[in-house]
Amino acid sequence: MDRPAVLRLGDQTVAEYTWRPDLPGTTSPRPYLHPVRTMAGTVVTALRPTSHQHHLGVSIAVADIDGHNFWGSRTFVEGHGPAWLHNHGTQEHVRWARRTPDQLRHSLRWMSIDREQLLTERRTWTARPIDSDSWALTCEFALTNSTGRALRMQSPAAVGRAGAGFGGFFWRAPSGPGECRVAAASGDGLEAVHGSRSSWLTVSAPVGDGRWWTLVFLAADPATRDDPWFLRTRDYIGVGSSLSWDSPLMLPPDTTMTRRIVVVVADGVLPPGRAAALSAEFGA
Repeated sequence: MDRPAVLRLGDQTVAEYTWRPDLPGTTSPRPYLHPVRTMAGTVVTALRPTSHQHHLGVSIAVADIDGHNFWGSRTFVEGHGPAWLHNHGTQEHVRWARRTPDQLRHSLRWMSIDREQLLTERRTWTARPIDSDSWALTCEFALTNSTGRALRMQSPAAVGRAGAGFGGFFWRAPSGPGECRVAAASGDGLEAVHGSRSSWLTVSAPVGDGRWWTLVFLAADPATRDDPWFLRTRDYIGVGSSLSWDSPLMLPPDTTMTRRIVVVVADGVLPPGRAAALSAEFGA
């Protein structure tokens, strides 16, 4: 495994990017960000927790692409349920286009277990300071179908697992010593956010000693604003922007799809008004 690439703001490391990981095949190996830190140094990502070894900090992962698992762990089979299949794909780094303290840009290929290239990708991570207590992480990715056929991209919800509309950008956060708080333009609490197309959502969790962290997720372009949010707070904290909610996404040959997500990483608890202002600033 190569040394992680680092995102810095000034002399402070805010995120590390493992771009060529050494991982078991059942995790659907892929590049990931971890640890991601607040300006005060609090880690706000979780890597390979015991209950979900395939959760890799911040990554791009899709449960099912033409029968190939790019999410990790079991595959949800319609009419059967979760099953261990020999179908785990791999995302492989190809080359760097930019590697500076505040921006990482590279190309990747998505390979099936039998070494068919399904997708090529251009991915960019950008770090930008906001104030002494917060900074913004922008994720931009463009996926191109490199096969000669249409690719079916789908979540477990699209084949019968109700509510499991995950797949795309996904952030696994650490669980704190108490319950987290959830707010969004669509309302407060899990039910108001999960499956919504809210322009912004916030998740805040305690660290201990009276300290909290907040993540503000912003859909930052029209295509991303049309994707529902996946949110889980029971058992663990996970937030994703769903490419396929309850129906498959079909990507024709030689077609490119793009998405842009901004996540504000902050110390403390941000009021909803501040989250709405950040959405107006970064979501244009």
